[in-house]
Amino acid sequence: MHYLIMFIVSAIPVIAVYIWFRLAKYEFSLVWFLIALLMGAAAFFPALVLQYLLNFPVTPGRGAMFYHLFIRVAFTEEVSRLLMLFIFFGAINLVKKKNSPDQPLSWNTLVRGTATGFIVGLGFAILENIVYAASVPQTLLMRAVTAAPLHAACGARIGAAAVLFPTNPIQAIFRLITATAIHGIYNFMVAMPGFPAVMAILIALSALITAILSIRSGEPQETGLTRFH
Repeated sequence: MHYLIMFIVSAIPVIAVYIWFRLAKYEFSLVWFLIALLMGAAAFFPALVLQYLLNFPVTPGRGAMFYHLFIRVAFTEEVSRLLMLFIFFGAINLVKKKNSPDQPLSWNTLVRGTATGFIVGLGFAILENIVYAASVPQTLLMRAVTAAPLHAACGARIGAAAVLFPTNPIQAIFRLITATAIHGIYNFMVAMPGFPAVMAILIALSALITAILSIRSGEPQETGLTRFH
């Protein structure tokens, strides 16, 4: 029962995003949404492997804190999401070329990648929240308010990076760096005892708002609705 409650609380942001996409008249496949969530959850495991491999002994101090919060945690999680999105988009592109090789995309590719990365980030957050809350249950609500929006916002940037890499690797790397920086700053705010919780909330929400605006910039008009496949 305890784990069921944790899952329900962690799933609230996902339900909210799904409702938003439906109200915005994005005619996307439910299968796409669910697979993106699962890919996000799956990204949790390569992140663990990378964090284990990067667990080097370092001299305690500011440099060690930066390394742990920005590189060993933030960077590895963003790279893991990027890997899963490469796999996801690669599989989708293969299916599209096989079934409809000449069919143009109905939605801007960059916005489509951003929205998919947004969902992937939420999938990652659900699993991470449950793992953390299993050890410290009182953190679940706080993580649902801050970590889920944070991962969604960073995931949106990684989703954009995934579709940009083949044609504009510099922009893709820039988005990877910004996602890592935002994630690392959030980690710093949470880890430092002197910072009030509201600071982490503000970081997460401000990043979330910019990600939402990026997705809304590609909202379909009356003459052509978006379709995810």
